[in-house]
Amino acid sequence: MNTQELRHSFVSILSDCGMPIEEISRLVGHRSTAVMELVDRKQIRPAAESGATAIDRLFPATDEPAALLPITNQAS
Repeated sequence: MNTQELRHSFVSILSDCGMPIEEISRLVGHRSTAVMELVDRKQIRPAAESGATAIDRLFPATDEPAALLPITNQAS
């Protein structure tokens, strides 16, 4: 990941979490929201959701709980 991709991810996460675009613009050093709206803001939620869906298909959930290892007291 290069610095520009990291910047896009940072802006996208803040935007996706509901931070106002004006605050994000100031945080990343823009005087207005125009550049950010055109270049920086890329929505990552659809990609994350499609990735999660693919993982769910590869590893389907089961109704059985995971086996737990017994707890041993190693202090004795």
